[in-house]
Amino acid sequence: MAKESMKARERKRAKMAEKYAAKRAALKAAGEWDKLQQLPANSSPVRKHNRCQLTGRPKGYIRLFGVSRYVFRMMALEGKIPGVTKSSW
Repeated sequence: MAKESMKARERKRAKMAEKYAAKRAALKAAGEWDKLQQLPANSSPVRKHNRCQLTGRPKGYIRLFGVSRYVFRMMALEGKIPGVTKSSW
């Protein structure tokens, strides 16, 4: 489990990126790079990092499901993800 502060920081970055998206796009289109530099750094969408929705784990993230590889495996073994079964041959 990730620390709550790390999860909160990611939520803050996502919220700030959404808030400044239109302003950033307008400044980029106008080519006003100095004003773009004065915006908060966390308003850039590049600074966001994908995290597991259940545990907050930053690594081993599976985009299609929005969870980490460990949580994905546990959910698949429990049959909580339709169409996913453990392979055997």
